[in-house]
Amino acid sequence: MKAKLFFSILMSVILLACPGAMAAGDLKPISLMQFQLDTGRPLMHVLKERKSSRAFSPKKLPKRVLSNLLWAANGINRPGIGGRTAPSAMNQQEIDVYVATADGLYLFDAKGRQLQPVLKQDIRALTGQQAYVQDAPVNLIFVADFTKMVQTRAEDRELYAAADAGFISQNVYLYCASEGLATVVRGTIDRAALANTMKLRTEQRIILAQSVGYPKK
Repeated sequence: MKAKLFFSILMSVILLACPGAMAAGDLKPISLMQFQLDTGRPLMHVLKERKSSRAFSPKKLPKRVLSNLLWAANGINRPGIGGRTAPSAMNQQEIDVYVATADGLYLFDAKGRQLQPVLKQDIRALTGQQAYVQDAPVNLIFVADFTKMVQTRAEDRELYAAADAGFISQNVYLYCASEGLATVVRGTIDRAALANTMKLRTEQRIILAQSVGYPKK
């Protein structure tokens, strides 16, 4: 009985200290591949093809495509200083990119070039109020962490975070146009429900979500 009581207390302490420790279950980190520079089409062609699409094939994105997509979105393009492919206000890099798939929810770790497990649950249907979101193999969720915005006045944080999320979203659009993928960004989200499921802190704000996948034939 003492052993069981000790184990119960220990698990309670772990859950209180690390609420995400059990949520991810046996979901494993995913190591991403080095980004490719010898792929894609010229910028002017990509701009011509950029568009929003709302019909997705359920086909999964290969790791190579997912790796390139996330690097294009907000990866590190200047390792010496940690610079990103998308700008941010005063380089505070406050936008975290979460990746919702059929397998679960992950957090994009640009420095470690990994997807870190967050939740072993398919939450794609919660990332928007449109029917197509549950069909797209990948739904990106752009979350602002206001604790990183110490150089920004409190009244300006939502504005700057929205602009920074927009830069990331446009990078995704350009990559998708270059690779023949379908994508659409949206703000119609039940943010309270999604934030609760993602177990976000009060200092975190869901700004936008973006579906990505192959076009539906």
